[in-house]
Amino acid sequence: MLARVGRRARAAAMLLWLAGSAQAAPAAHSAAMDRDLLEVTIPQLQHYYAEHRYTIAQVVDWHLDRIHRYNGVYRAIEQVFAEEARAAAAREDAATGSTHGALWGVPIVIKGNTSIEGKITTDGWEGFTIAGHELIAPRDATVVAKLRAAGAIILGHTNMPDFANSDTNRSSSFGRTGNAYDVRFSPGGSSGGTVTAVTANMAVLGTGTDTGNSIRMPAATSALIGVFPTRGLVSIAGIAPLDWLLDNTGPIARTVTDAAIALAVMAGEDELDPVTRGSAAKAQPAPYTQYLKADALRGRRFGVPAMILQGIGIPFRGTPAGVSAVAARQHADAEAVELDPRTRALFMKALDELRALGATVVMDDSILPESFALTAARISTYAYAREGADLFLRNFGPAAYRSSADYERVMGAPLGAPMIGGEVSKNHIGEVTITQRSLESDPDADANYFAPRRRALGQYLDTMQRLHLDGYVYPAIQMPPVDETMPQDGRVSEGPHSATSWVNMLGVPAVVMVGGFYESGLPFGLEISGRPFTDGDLLGYAYAYEHATHHRHPPVLVEAGLLPQAR
Repeated sequence: MLARVGRRARAAAMLLWLAGSAQAAPAAHSAAMDRDLLEVTIPQLQHYYAEHRYTIAQVVDWHLDRIHRYNGVYRAIEQVFAEEARAAAAREDAATGSTHGALWGVPIVIKGNTSIEGKITTDGWEGFTIAGHELIAPRDATVVAKLRAAGAIILGHTNMPDFANSDTNRSSSFGRTGNAYDVRFSPGGSSGGTVTAVTANMAVLGTGTDTGNSIRMPAATSALIGVFPTRGLVSIAGIAPLDWLLDNTGPIARTVTDAAIALAVMAGEDELDPVTRGSAAKAQPAPYTQYLKADALRGRRFGVPAMILQGIGIPFRGTPAGVSAVAARQHADAEAVELDPRTRALFMKALDELRALGATVVMDDSILPESFALTAARISTYAYAREGADLFLRNFGPAAYRSSADYERVMGAPLGAPMIGGEVSKNHIGEVTITQRSLESDPDADANYFAPRRRALGQYLDTMQRLHLDGYVYPAIQMPPVDETMPQDGRVSEGPHSATSWVNMLGVPAVVMVGGFYESGLPFGLEISGRPFTDGDLLGYAYAYEHATHHRHPPVLVEAGLLPQAR
């Protein structure tokens, strides 16, 4: 059934875009405004408001104009909420009083799997855009409510691959997003729409989600700061899950300061997300800007994971305990990606920069070696996919379907296979067939999930203790962004690949920073991970590196496409 409605769904999505584009008609802007707002930071922008240089309405119009000019080529934003954004800006401008939220008047974008009240949560999938059966959110996701309350102005929902289940950014609901530094290349997935919008100055910052690398890898392709918070620091309630046991959400920004401001807004306990319970007592206190010091790297020690340099694979969503060691090794080997020599060269240069800033870098084959990868690979979550989808739909689905069973009954076709554990390539590993079950009642849950997670986290932390490490440092992805006009491994590009899904499996914090540029002009991203709930420290390290290197520069955008609009 879904195949028959594909063209209709794409047409509906295009109408959404055209409606938004028509509302975001170009406005005349002075050269001074262009100079002031290009690469503007949150503190700079709010200074302009305070001194009455610009109104919030003017700033929103400036960003809507850029969306109107460039989104047709880069296709970063699937739904543009121009009318609502202008109305919110007008309300903020008319408000009296001197007290404002941390994101007062800041234009932002929200990833398309994150609920915005009254809007379609496409999740990148045409099945949620079918006329009369759209997944229209009954309320805001927790993080969206927090961002609104802090004064942010939401410009739109960004494009993403179906169910966030790809390393590149093609969706059945909207199409392909291009890299802002070269539209022919991939921005990575699955937060590729957000990174292209933010790095192209269509918004000041945005939200991403990350199940295996999906904030960090796209941030690395696009010279941005991507924050993967300690799992439990930020609520994921209201975000359509790919894998609720691995999913996370965090800010994507052009500077560490902006990311720190946004993370403080997004963080907090939430009764709809049990993992956040007790996080306030464990977390470093906000504001996170207090950790941003130019000398934060001095005297710090970072280890380089051996498995990253060796290209050892950890299967996405893991391998159940019942799978034999031989089959598990074959499963891992199939997902191994070697470190590209160009990436290795830029990584080594970045390590020299860290050393110059007073850090010690420890490289040793015992640091997160293959044995760690084998342990982490046994953290198996696929059997609980349907449970996560049902939890989401129960609270954030439309009235017509509040479970995966409801969706199948109403639509005559099942919910997307990645959301409900129905992918043949994933639910058959070796001699084992993975069936869907409840985490709480599954007698195999400890063997398949909890115990290997405890062991892997123990190895991660024990290595830090043994070598007196403050964190781990490594390339965020194993290769440069890939050219999507060319085949990759003999087939249509699947995007650049990372070897960092173990961060999700453990739930530890990580931050990606701008590590330089390849000779091609495309960005390289450097990632640091640390102990649980040391998010402030990681932001401090990233700030010190950013403050000293100043690697980021904005892309030069084109108004005519270099590629046909492809799906």
